[in-house]
Amino acid sequence: MSPRLAPVASPDAEQLRLMGTALQRGEPLNIFRTLAHHPALLAKLRPMGTVFLFRDHRLDARARELMILRSAHHSGSEYEFGQHMIIGAKAGVTDEEIDRIVQPGVEGWSAADALLLRVVDELVATDTLGAELWAELTTAHDEGTVIEILLLPGFYRMLAGFLNAAGVEREDDTPGWPAARSTASARS
Repeated sequence: MSPRLAPVASPDAEQLRLMGTALQRGEPLNIFRTLAHHPALLAKLRPMGTVFLFRDHRLDARARELMILRSAHHSGSEYEFGQHMIIGAKAGVTDEEIDRIVQPGVEGWSAADALLLRVVDELVATDTLGAELWAELTTAHDEGTVIEILLLPGFYRMLAGFLNAAGVEREDDTPGWPAARSTASARS
């Protein structure tokens, strides 16, 4: 299937600057090449993503990637899932964890990982947290980290919706869904 919004084929200097250094095979990623059609939005999205991924974040990289992968799975975004399989592997997410992240429930996860996955699951299902989960989260994390945990799934769900609706294609060397996903529902 071809993209609904084609990536910018020949970005100008300003678009290249806004796309930054997220490269694969020496080229800007398709997500940024597509967002380059709206430079003002791209200029605002990149800094928030940078906080989550590179600067001033509170969660460790592995925990963050588990949350992003679970969010991408819930959103049905193969593009986001594939990109974060690559990033997650660099952050210590194992192949076995990639296979398990698409399964419903939190059996087999550590208490800390299970808490974060339950937060993602409940935010996706209800856009809030029940009193019990809220108490667990605020006992385990300080207020700044709680804010990051609450915003992270929403940010990546927003991107997933854009990627899905615009039909942004995965780069050729970006993996797709893990084999385990075929046994789990796309929106468990």
